[in-house]
Amino acid sequence: MMMLGLGSVGLVLLSLAVQSGHGAQDSAVWSREETTERNYYTRYHNMSEITAWMEQMKRENPDVVSSMVYGQTYERRNITLLKIGLSSTVRKKAIWMDCGIHAREWIAPAFCQYFVREILRTYKTDTKVNEMMKNLDFYITPVLNVDGYIYSWHNESTRLWRKSRSPGTGGCTCYGTDLNRNFYANWGMVGVSTDCCSETYCGTKALSESEAWAVTDMLGKMREDILAFLTIHSYSQLILVPYGHPNISAPNYDELMEVGLGAAMAIKAVHGMDYTVGTSPDILYPFLGSSQDFARLIGIPLSFTFELRDKGEHGFELPEDQIQPTCEEAYAGAQHIITYTHDKAFYSYAATVTATLWTTLLAAWVSSAILL
Repeated sequence: MMMLGLGSVGLVLLSLAVQSGHGAQDSAVWSREETTERNYYTRYHNMSEITAWMEQMKRENPDVVSSMVYGQTYERRNITLLKIGLSSTVRKKAIWMDCGIHAREWIAPAFCQYFVREILRTYKTDTKVNEMMKNLDFYITPVLNVDGYIYSWHNESTRLWRKSRSPGTGGCTCYGTDLNRNFYANWGMVGVSTDCCSETYCGTKALSESEAWAVTDMLGKMREDILAFLTIHSYSQLILVPYGHPNISAPNYDELMEVGLGAAMAIKAVHGMDYTVGTSPDILYPFLGSSQDFARLIGIPLSFTFELRDKGEHGFELPEDQIQPTCEEAYAGAQHIITYTHDKAFYSYAATVTATLWTTLLAAWVSSAILL
């Protein structure tokens, strides 16, 4: 059985039948009690529930939400995105967001769901969101690493699974490739492993994994339309900008840092949480083959990786009572980036700089007020 309707009144989540083999649903039996729509977004959801939620978003918002299958996983499951935006007679620009490229980072799909809920909840009453929905389409993949995510829900022993679920080659008996080391972006050079049992195994070659290939194919087709690329991870409370190579800087590094710092200020203004902004070599560690670097290399100007809460107390097992505050602050950060992106594309650059400065100053003021 699967999730019943998610509407303004509430929803009922029933236990899921156990299945096995290719295309199987989550093998653990999970049950949910009746809950409100608000409470739905304060809990983690397995893949079956997320799939049913995506269908419900389409049914409830047929004028602005559609879905697209743009690839398949190794285990032949669909990789599906939601396309959100108001219809237009002209070709529209786009924002890309994906979540769940690493299976154990459950807060990431939770954020994608929250983000969708918020823009659908506000676009009719918030003039800015409405304007952006007219000018932009949002392409949002709630779970990219579907096989790995399902596997992480099997039981406690698989909860911290990170990689895909493709089998090793050349006699290696381990499973999975780190999808965020498998993109054609200085692949295999730094911060990766060629040991297929490693958490950072980069695969046998760039794009050896069907999941990475699916994203690459979509970005390639849409590269002239996508203005910003956001990929959501956890944990460490970081906003990463390209590139992962210690000796290579993005041509618009200063702009990326300015926008990222503005997003961090917006995040801090919500619950007082500090996010650090920079390249991964500067604030984390160097690594190559990431989707973020690939997006910037093919010409998508604004490319960011969010590493959500926390800083290591709970790590990948962030408690459910932190889902809502984490999503609220991350939404503010993402909204800052998207607003900047939109205004730069549709208004003069000078106006964008002024608006960005005002947003940053306002966030700083709100943040200081909260801390008083």
